[in-house]
Amino acid sequence: MEWKEFFYFNKSDRKVLLLIAVFSIGLLLLSLFTSESEDLGKAADSTAVAVGGDSLTGRQRQYGNPNTPYYASGSYKPERFPFDPNTADSTQLLRLGLQSWQVRNIYKYRAAGGVYTKPSDFARLYGLTAKQYRELEPYITISSDYRPASELVAKETPMERDTVRYPVKISPTEHVALNTADTMMLRKVPGIGSYYARRIVSYRERLGGFVDVEQLREIEGFPEDAMKYFLITDGNIRRLNLNKLTLAQLKAHPYINFYQARDIVEYRRLKGPLHSLDDLRLLANFPPEVIRKLEPYVEF
Repeated sequence: MEWKEFFYFNKSDRKVLLLIAVFSIGLLLLSLFTSESEDLGKAADSTAVAVGGDSLTGRQRQYGNPNTPYYASGSYKPERFPFDPNTADSTQLLRLGLQSWQVRNIYKYRAAGGVYTKPSDFARLYGLTAKQYRELEPYITISSDYRPASELVAKETPMERDTVRYPVKISPTEHVALNTADTMMLRKVPGIGSYYARRIVSYRERLGGFVDVEQLREIEGFPEDAMKYFLITDGNIRRLNLNKLTLAQLKAHPYINFYQARDIVEYRRLKGPLHSLDDLRLLANFPPEVIRKLEPYVEF
C-alpha cells in the first residue's frame, strides 16, 4: 500500500493501522536489541573463560612452587618438615597447613613474651585442632635457647632421687620455743608444714607474742597433736598502750574488734585516759572473757 492511499481510509481505520505499525516497529527493535545483547554476552563469557583459565594456571604455578613467598592456606597439600614455633616465620607456618589466623595467634603469643619450651606447649595454641597437633608434633623442635635453664643444669649435674631434703622432725621428748622459733624450726615439729609454720609466725606477730600454748587453738584447723611440742620460755610480750594507739592500730590486734576499738577511743575522748581495764568493764563490748584475754597485752 502506497502512502497516499492511507488517506482514503476513514479516521478510525487510520488509527488502527497506525497502532499496528508502531507495534510492529517496536517488536522489530526489541528483537534486534535482544540478539545483539546475547552476542555480546557470549563474547564476554568466552573472554572470561580464557582469562580465568590463564589466571587459574598462574595461581597453580604460584602456589605449587615452594619457593614463592606467599601461600594460600587450604589451596595446597600441607608440607611436613622440622620447625621451631619460637622462630618459624609466617611462610613456614603456612606451608605446614596452619590457617592465617592461627599464624597470627602464634605471632601475638610471641610478641607478648610467650615462649614454647616444649612441644606440648604448642598444643595450647588457640584454635589448633587435635588432628593438627598430632600431625605436627613429631616435627616440633625446640632450640636449647628456649628450653628451661633447669634442664641444662640437670644435664650438667644429674640429681639423685633422694637429694630433696625435708626438715628432720624432732623426737617426742624435744620441744620448740613458741615465741622465738622461726619457720624452719617450726617445720621440724611433727604435723607442722610450711603452711602452719607461716600461720604461727603471722599470728604471733599480730598478738605480740604467745602467753599460753593453748592460744594455738585460735589458729583455724591447727593440728592438736602438735601442741605438746611447744613451750613458752619467756614473757617478752609486746604490749598495747590503750591511751596512745589509734582506732586502726587497736583493731589490728586479734582480741580487739572495730566496735571495741571505737569504744576505747570514745572513752578517751569523753572521759580522758584509761587507768586500768576496770574502766572498760562497764562497757557492753567488753565482757569478762575479753578483759581476761586482753590483760597480758595492754598497758596504760
